[in-house]
Amino acid sequence: MPLDQYRRDIHYLRISLTDACNLRCVYCMPEHMTFRPRHELLSDDELRRLITLFGRLGFKKIRFTGGEPTLRPALVDLVRHATTTAGIANVGLTTNGVLLDQLAQPLRDAGLTSVNISLDSLDEAKFRHLTRWGNLRDVQAGLAAAARAGLRVKLNAVVCRGVNDGADVVELARLTLERDWQVRFIEQMPFGNNAAFQTRGVVHETELLGVLRAAFGPLELIDGGRLDGEARLYRLPGARGAIGFISPVSQPFCADCNRVRLTADGVLRLCLLRDNEVNLLTLLRTGASDDDLEACVREAIHHKPWGHGLAQHVVPASRGMSEIGG
Repeated sequence: MPLDQYRRDIHYLRISLTDACNLRCVYCMPEHMTFRPRHELLSDDELRRLITLFGRLGFKKIRFTGGEPTLRPALVDLVRHATTTAGIANVGLTTNGVLLDQLAQPLRDAGLTSVNISLDSLDEAKFRHLTRWGNLRDVQAGLAAAARAGLRVKLNAVVCRGVNDGADVVELARLTLERDWQVRFIEQMPFGNNAAFQTRGVVHETELLGVLRAAFGPLELIDGGRLDGEARLYRLPGARGAIGFISPVSQPFCADCNRVRLTADGVLRLCLLRDNEVNLLTLLRTGASDDDLEACVREAIHHKPWGHGLAQHVVPASRGMSEIGG
């Protein structure tokens, strides 16, 4: 099992299937965005080879991301390959939910167990503002389809100051009263040419806790504050589900990091908020053996950075969020 130089057990791989998206969320990318041509991205066969390799290396969990992963035609087949790969015990998907109405059941049949759906507001006008192109009803239909298919559901809400940091947070949290879902509020993180907007818009966990306590009363801290992945969990009084806070800016969780990311163009990114990368696509296309690839990945993971440098004003500049996969 891969260990980095700090003895962290790295066993979680997030795979971006495309940098393209069918929405243009204001905190993620410009409205007029140019995406990479298909030949610059990992092919389906290359992805299958790498998934098998990471399973052999000791990786236990894979999450498919984008851009928007449901735009990848072979998504269901890639999920099926991952769920049947030796060593991989957990396969998930992060999506904006727009196409999930059609894909939830085929994905469940392929072995998918969980889905994280991005949903920043239940207000149609605000949803449209935040996504620029989105229709809230499409996402709600996808969410209903995921629930019918028996997928474990988590909702991800990126909170933007002055936009969805008040009543929207309350209404999203209210969903957990009747449903066994996890609603997670995510601090904005600065990336590339959108860093200034993201930095101005960040809303910290302590502020959101205050909003929720004012609306619902005291919240129950779950598991003594031990992180569930990257989320610190609370429960509203009498709720079936849970509220999560992912706070990499105000409360970094780098000491417990267990993941690396594979970008759609075949680069292994060692930290979301650092520009340290290793190009696997070039190795694949210049005849590297599986042993060569494995040695490269092990060496890269050994040098995984301890954490981000936001406190020192070190902002990742080489890629935007949509080019990394979150």
